[in-house]
Amino acid sequence: MQKTRSVIAIAWVLFWILMVSTSVQEYLRGHDHDLWKPVLWETSSALTGTLLLLAQRRFTRKHDALIASPARWFMRQLAWLPVYWVAFVPIAFGMRHVVYALMGQEYPHEGWAEVYLYEDVKMTVFFCIFATITFGVLSFHAMLDEKVRVERANASLREAQLLRLSQQMQPHFLFNALNTISSLMYSDVQRADAMLVQLSDVLRATLDVGERHLVPLETELRILRGYAALMSERFADRVSIAWDIDDTLLGCEVPVMSMQPLLENVFKHTVEKRRQPNAIRISARRDGGTLCLRIEDDSGALPAAGSLPGSGIGVRNLRERLDALYGGRAGFDLTQLSPAGVRAEVRLPCAS
Repeated sequence: MQKTRSVIAIAWVLFWILMVSTSVQEYLRGHDHDLWKPVLWETSSALTGTLLLLAQRRFTRKHDALIASPARWFMRQLAWLPVYWVAFVPIAFGMRHVVYALMGQEYPHEGWAEVYLYEDVKMTVFFCIFATITFGVLSFHAMLDEKVRVERANASLREAQLLRLSQQMQPHFLFNALNTISSLMYSDVQRADAMLVQLSDVLRATLDVGERHLVPLETELRILRGYAALMSERFADRVSIAWDIDDTLLGCEVPVMSMQPLLENVFKHTVEKRRQPNAIRISARRDGGTLCLRIEDDSGALPAAGSLPGSGIGVRNLRERLDALYGGRAGFDLTQLSPAGVRAEVRLPCAS
């Protein structure tokens, strides 16, 4: 961005050097003295235009995030056009009058009505050109930023796919699921058959997402419900899961396999280590324009002070993917509940 600013600044200076040179040449056709006059005319215009441009950028830079909505961005810029109409003539012509007075002369010009009409038409053209160039520069940098973000997302996705195969769908998980199914086959064939169906659905859903970065919440919940059903069957005597899902949010896109690692953490660090009943609550709610995904239990605890909560492979991978996909528009937090329990919360932008 700094390099672009330097290039624009150099181009701006060269432009006004060209304008001054052209004005001087035009002036020499009818005069052979007082060359300072055309230099003054163009220099005063250059200084005034530069001041107005800098002021406009200072106060409209906060709207740069609207570059993805050109109409809204240009409307914010258009609000500054009356400032050019009102301010340019007093500032530029004021400079000329002062310099002429210092030289013992009077600056001649048309009546103020004609001056304002002529200069305001020029300022309108000038303003439109500047706004268009600014939009092009901002769009170019937004494209570069998006390219970098997509490249980071691709790298994170490849890591996530490996993680999904080597960590989230670990051999020990399949072994435990199949072992549970095997034991149920002798006592409850229907439950064993149901678990096989659930296991098949989880694996199929995982493969169906392919290399996609984002999937609808409905697809993510399909994977999560299948995994939850398998684990609930395995720990049927000491776990209960409550679902609180806003069905109007099922179309919102979420990072693929973003919730399953969080639920797996609950089973791995809490349910497997406790013999007492454990209650888990999974929710998806809207908070303004934000989608809040929560998985919380009533028994877990964050690591002791001095350690790094959420530093496991799955959680670290999730944080990196959120940053790559959304920049600073998404967030992830682990919160210790009172008197016991841990809440994992993912916040994502969702406009649908």
